[in-house]
Amino acid sequence: MDFDSFLLAASTPDLSVEPAAREYADAIEFRMDLASDGLTALSAYDGALPVLVTNRLKREGGEAPDTAQRLSELRTAIEHPCVTAVDVELSAVRDGDTASVRTDAREQEVSVVVSTHDFTGTPPRSEMCRLLSAASEYGDVAKLAVTAQSRGDVLDLLLVTRELTARGDAVATMAMGELGRHSRAVAPLYGSRIGYAPVDPASATAPGQFDLASLRDLVDRLAGDGPPSASGTGSSAAGAED
Repeated sequence: MDFDSFLLAASTPDLSVEPAAREYADAIEFRMDLASDGLTALSAYDGALPVLVTNRLKREGGEAPDTAQRLSELRTAIEHPCVTAVDVELSAVRDGDTASVRTDAREQEVSVVVSTHDFTGTPPRSEMCRLLSAASEYGDVAKLAVTAQSRGDVLDLLLVTRELTARGDAVATMAMGELGRHSRAVAPLYGSRIGYAPVDPASATAPGQFDLASLRDLVDRLAGDGPPSASGTGSSAAGAED
């Protein structure tokens, strides 16, 4: 999966929404932890959009238990030709649990997103830098989602995003919650490489998400690219400030 510029992922546990996502999204984030039978769904998938597979741990806001089966499902998932990226949690990486997943991903030429989530607040800038730097050591993209308690939290996140981008790291950042909602549209201007949104706002997988069409429109307008293209690939927001 190409993370050289901003990529908008339609986040969903239901791959059947891909035709509706195709106009606006660059990829599908398939939430296997929220799907009833993720591997069967992947086997049947014949959509045009590439897939980023996520089997999110409960402690990171998902539904997947911390078991060997969770990782086995990820290893099987990345064998599918449609899967071009996989998400693993920084906490699991540090526990030594994801080494086989990351090794298999490299062999399959599947990109690795290493993620961490804070559902209680926004750490100090130094801690956010440390988390993203640590994730960058293990993955192609370091993802950090925090919860904004103030506008200042969003500003701190954007400063960190810009700092690490200028350093050459590929990062994806967002502030969850209503106070941080605008970060999802603004962060790409500071270098954030991935945005997430549901096709239907009622199916949001994280607090404060815009629906897919709205986020595509906001990102493209802020980047100066005009209305979304039919292919959903009109944005180059990650490089807009360079």
